[in-house]
Amino acid sequence: MSSTTYPVRVDADLDTDLRRWLWLVKWILALPHCIVLVFLWIAFAVLSLVAFFAILFTGRYPRGIFDFNVGVLRWSWRVGYYAYDALGTDRYPPFSLGEHPDYPARLEIDYPEHLSRGLVLVKWWLLAIPQYLLVGLFFGGVHEAGSAGLVGLLVLFAAVALLFTGTYPATIFDLVVGLNRWGLRVAAYAALMTDEYPPFRLDLGGSDPAVVAEPA
Repeated sequence: MSSTTYPVRVDADLDTDLRRWLWLVKWILALPHCIVLVFLWIAFAVLSLVAFFAILFTGRYPRGIFDFNVGVLRWSWRVGYYAYDALGTDRYPPFSLGEHPDYPARLEIDYPEHLSRGLVLVKWWLLAIPQYLLVGLFFGGVHEAGSAGLVGLLVLFAAVALLFTGTYPATIFDLVVGLNRWGLRVAAYAALMTDEYPPFRLDLGGSDPAVVAEPA
């Protein structure tokens, strides 16, 4: 077996000075971002459709669209990390599509020089179905009323621990980031940004190994 670097990398640093109570009001503080993200995700969907036809006819993902869509994922990850996908930082997220290497939550996706014109027809729905089922379990609470989802439950446990002890449990942090990393890899694959299938592997912790095994 050999290994290759996976094109989607998700990293996070846990703040050591998280305030015990701030998570109680982050839903209010994050509202401006959520409003902006609604419009960004609409644009993301439309541009992904444009990218679909571009890949189908040329085998290439238009670079400008790719950079914008990566920016939307990056922005969403920062907001989720600040709010209820992780509660890993009290630093307010920047209103930006660009890179911010000093922010505790970071996402990078390598630009593909060529993508399969055949795979684009099936990977975002048929091939990704097993991944969608898993991600639905991970993040059920984000999209379905009355369903907490595994990530939501873990973040709730972390919030209660933070409230009473002032400490975010390290094991919960590692698992929460790992689950978010899995979800973001699937999101990038579903958005046609890579042909490399997301690994069925939970990479724990803030540092993304970004390495997948491949047959020799």
